[in-house]
Amino acid sequence: MYKLLLCLRYLRTRYIAFASIISLTLGVGAMIVVNAIMLGFASEMEARIHGMLSDIVFEVHNHDGIPDPEGHMRRIREIAGDKIAGMTPTVVTIGMIRFMYHDQEVAQQVNLIGIDARTQGDVSDMAKYLQHPENRKAISFLLKENGYDLYSSQSNNRPLVRPELADAGWGYRRTAFAERERIRKLREEYKRQNEATRRDEQRKMQGLSPEEFAVETAAAEENLDEDPWNDAETDRRDAFDPAKEQHTGIIVGIGLALRSRENTFDEKTGESGVEDSLLLRPGDDAVLMFPTAGKNVKAAQDVFTVVDLFESRMSDQDGKYVFVPIEKLQQLRGMIDPETGVKFATQILIKAKPGVKIEELRDTIRGGFHDSMRLFYSVRTWKDCQETLLGALFTELAMINVLLFLIFAVAGFGILAIFFMIVIEKTKDIGILKSLGAGGLGIMQIFLMYSLSLGIVGAGAGVGFGLLFVAHIKEIAKFLSLIMGHDVFDPTIYSFTDIPAVVRPETVCWIVAGAIVIAVCSGILPALRAARMKPVESLRS
Repeated sequence: MYKLLLCLRYLRTRYIAFASIISLTLGVGAMIVVNAIMLGFASEMEARIHGMLSDIVFEVHNHDGIPDPEGHMRRIREIAGDKIAGMTPTVVTIGMIRFMYHDQEVAQQVNLIGIDARTQGDVSDMAKYLQHPENRKAISFLLKENGYDLYSSQSNNRPLVRPELADAGWGYRRTAFAERERIRKLREEYKRQNEATRRDEQRKMQGLSPEEFAVETAAAEENLDEDPWNDAETDRRDAFDPAKEQHTGIIVGIGLALRSRENTFDEKTGESGVEDSLLLRPGDDAVLMFPTAGKNVKAAQDVFTVVDLFESRMSDQDGKYVFVPIEKLQQLRGMIDPETGVKFATQILIKAKPGVKIEELRDTIRGGFHDSMRLFYSVRTWKDCQETLLGALFTELAMINVLLFLIFAVAGFGILAIFFMIVIEKTKDIGILKSLGAGGLGIMQIFLMYSLSLGIVGAGAGVGFGLLFVAHIKEIAKFLSLIMGHDVFDPTIYSFTDIPAVVRPETVCWIVAGAIVIAVCSGILPALRAARMKPVESLRS
């Protein structure tokens, strides 16, 4: 009983020990906050990458693709049908997108992904990143009348970031092409006026009357060949009405459509947001260029209509991906055998049923194909596909934890020094306790219980501080932004409008356990010294 009483007394009266408690509190709190934010980033990245790649990716190593993907999917279902929830074929290739913006041509390199709109939603979460509510329910390559999101899908409806989407869709398409037609007619009229002026000057120089000049001009025009390009343009305008019709639809990553990304910060309220201006919006036309399949590779191209925008808030995806109907891409790339009608695909995306371990499903599918086929095909999980990125992220988290753990070491050395001071200061008290019958083990337990108490109090306060910080991290970030005069969490840099934070109980437990262990270990040496003191020598000192 005396051990507990002395321990509590030292804890209340030895104010110097508060320095160690504060060190442990700050260390535990910092580790909880850092781990919560890093795990939040990792979870967001994993969710978005996983949503695009599905659980398993079955792909071929050559440029031409997998022959008869439907047959391969039947084979995969025979191998692991009870573990598979859905499958879909895709075609992935590099390409270039070209479009006009204010009479200027814009060209960018892209990754073209041919998808089956009917089955893509069965294997991935791509639909939830689209900007039209109907497309989020069921992916479609048909242009909508209107109703596209005005607010960023990740901004919690705070700032109005894309007012250009207010009229996106058929309304914008009709207005835009009517304006282009008006400008075209004005240019033609201007050209005719210039031509009339030029001819009148030419007539005056030749000294001919208007009637004589008209006869000569008509005779000269009869000898000119017809311009096939102008005829083709006229026929195309007559055959296709852009105000009523669309080309094959495509879904463009919003990073390709952005003209600028500006981070807005209100110094009075501390509110931040991202304002975007769009080069492309649903209703615009664009030209896609890409290589064909087969031995004689050529450049193929066609005109498409943008029907929606894709925003995953991952720059690698939003700035490169363009989704095209798989049938159209197979046709243009020559991935349909003209004799047999067999189609080709470069990937098969596979979704596992709930509760199925994707690593086991991957190994099951691999084992179902003989060794010769494995030379041409690869079966990987989504984690295997992004192993480098995810590995770097968690390595960084581990290194940060090692550095933050040094705070515990500093607190431990503080406890060690404080305890040695207490042992020296209380030498006579220790001698009195031993002369009254207290053993060395009992003296040692006093100091160990004291260090344990410091660890529990410091770790407990650190947990409260860390969880409170994470719970109010948005308000804290806003407050720091007001003080510093700029946004401390720039959405244009971190790709997240809100700070992601995930607190895992097991993480909190090992942080608390580590703090307590360091506190107890720091008290071992002073406790051993106190336990080895002899009563007579202690009383003489």
